[in-house]
Order: sequence, then structure tokens, then C-alpha cells
Amino acid sequence: MRRLAAAGARAIVDMSYARHFLDFQGSAIPRAMQKLVVTRLSPDFREAVTLRRDCPVPLPGDGDLLVRNRFVGINASDINYSAGRYDPSVKPPFDIGFEGLGEVVALGLSASASYTVGQTVAYLAPGSFAEYTVVPARAATPVPSLKPEYLALLVSGTTAYISLEELGALSQGKKVLVTAAAGGTGQFAVQLAKRAKCHVIGTCSSAEKSAFLSSLGCDRPINYKTEPVGSVLKSEYPEGVDVVYESVGGAMFDLAVNALATKGRLIIIGFISGYQSLSGLAPVRAGTLPVQLLRKSASLHGFFLNHYLSKYRGAMERLLELYEGGELVCQVDRGDLCPEGRFVGLDAAFRAVDHMYTGRNTGKIVLELPHPATSKL
Repeated sequence: MRRLAAAGARAIVDMSYARHFLDFQGSAIPRAMQKLVVTRLSPDFREAVTLRRDCPVPLPGDGDLLVRNRFVGINASDINYSAGRYDPSVKPPFDIGFEGLGEVVALGLSASASYTVGQTVAYLAPGSFAEYTVVPARAATPVPSLKPEYLALLVSGTTAYISLEELGALSQGKKVLVTAAAGGTGQFAVQLAKRAKCHVIGTCSSAEKSAFLSSLGCDRPINYKTEPVGSVLKSEYPEGVDVVYESVGGAMFDLAVNALATKGRLIIIGFISGYQSLSGLAPVRAGTLPVQLLRKSASLHGFFLNHYLSKYRGAMERLLELYEGGELVCQVDRGDLCPEGRFVGLDAAFRAVDHMYTGRNTGKIVLELPHPATSKL
């Protein structure tokens, strides 16, 4: 039988007898909760996902934490997941969401060696789009408070940090192009490249985003709504760029390949322009790609965070150190500028995903989950 530590007395409770148990504030954790569930495979998030309101609160196993989620992160890949592209063997219904931030309200006996009830943690684990999520203790990172900015580091920050460390070969004076530079992960690529003393070019879609990029130290923001990216790169960087951090795909990918310098490197961390299509891809001019790479001795590198999890803990520690030291900006977008207001409650996830795919976000999109009125936090 599963046993877990819970409540102020930190008792070990046998859950076969205790259908309710107390959290660290002394209030009963409910039997049921809300969560988002993929009920139909589709790249259309609204079509694929259903809000279920009467789901049992899960119980943590021996090495697990039960986290009451207070903030969850929205990622471009949420619709890849809802479309079943990551693991075709998984069939609906299944839980969704990659990352969360909240309080530990119960935990397994082994997990209690490293964590305590009431502790604030950020985590990278599936099923975060829920009021409560069971999280393996090894997937959690202790954080000082419930600041939503910590969510920006979990996927977006670590993707930029690890990919540039492992594949970017950054050094002083190199020219780095970051596409979707004002987005959740682009903001970190800009800052990390500047820390490496590189010259950074960033694409974005508005004057406000250009101003944001300038505030991060971006040397040449390009608002592609008012300036043709290809023309700017050709006229201002005729020798090409040394590194591209690319997350858009389609026509932007083609422009980035054309802009590579001799021995340039293009790191593909995504291709959001195609995710909403049935294939998940936007067309690229791949037929000439071998020639383009060969004539420049250039290279393409794919990066998928799951393949670099051995580097994850170290990356998180360094990013937390930079953020806590005031050396890293973690811009979050909570929907304050949206006509319908902030993204609050699981039902707002649909609006939040739309917000991302219409290109309106600046920084990491974060969804807040209301906490009980009795909470002291």
C-alpha cells in the first residue's frame, strides 16, 4: 500500500484508510480535482483537449511528491503533444502539460529524505495542467518562492542554455541570429549569447518586442513586420552569421540557412510555424540544402531537450544562480494585456495557447491556478 508523509505532524499515512489527508496548512486535500486531458489527437488544442472537473486527486508513490500547482507553463510543443507526435503509442485519454510550480502538499517516505511538506518546487514532468500533480522527486527543483518567473527556466531557459553550450561553440565576437527572439526561449538565447560577448541579432514581430530585445542587450532587433529579414541580413551582415538559434521553421528557416557564414552552425530547437498543420511542418527549400551546407562547410544541429537530461540539473542550477543574482531576465506573459484579462484557471489554457500561436506573447506564457481562500500564501 502507498504511504506518504503529510500535514503539520508529518505523519506517515496509509492511504487505503485515509481518503482525505491534511496539507501543510491543515486543510483537507480534496478527493477530486480539475485537469486538462487529451481526449482526441489533434494539433488543434481546443479540439484535442477537454477540461475534466471531477478527477481523483492522485496519490504519490514512495519516491514522489504531490504538488498543488500554482502556476503552469505554456509551451509551443503542447500541441505537438496533443497531436500525439512525441509517442504515437500513447492513445487518448492522457494528461497534458510539461512544467509546473507549486507547493508540496504530500510526499512518499523516500522522497521525504530530500523534500518537506510545504516546500516550494518547480518541476519538469508530464501532467502539469492539473490542480494537483504527482511529480517524481528527482524531477523537482527547490525554488525560494512562488514567483512565476521560475517557470521560464524549466524548459525555455534550459533549452537555450544546454543547446548553446553543447552545440553553439559561442565565443567573443561571433554573430548570433536568434529567431522569435522575444519569445519564451528566445529571450534566454539572446541573453546567453550576450554573456558570451557575441553580437546578437533577434527577429520579432512588433515595435514593443524590438524595445524589449534592446533592453536585453540585443544588438540588432529586426521587426519582420516592417523590415524584410533577408534583406537586412544580406545588407548588414554580408559575411553571414556564425550561429543561428532557430525555432520558427518554414520561410524563416530558409532565410537562416542562406545567412550562414562559412563554418556557420544552425541549431534547430523547434519549428513553430508548422505545428498547427496536420503534418506538423511548414515547407522548406530542402532540395538545395546539401549544396548550401557544403559550399560553406556549414552544419545543422537538431536539439531536443529530452536527449540532454543528463545536463539538465547543472543547467537549472546555473540559471537559478544567474536569475537570483540579477544577471538574467525571466520575462513572463500572464495575459495582462489581453482583452479577457490574465490567464487564470485551467480553462484559460485555451486562450493562452491561442495567444502564443497568434504571436502576441512577449516572454514565457504562464497560467495561474487559483488557490483556496484559506491559503496563507
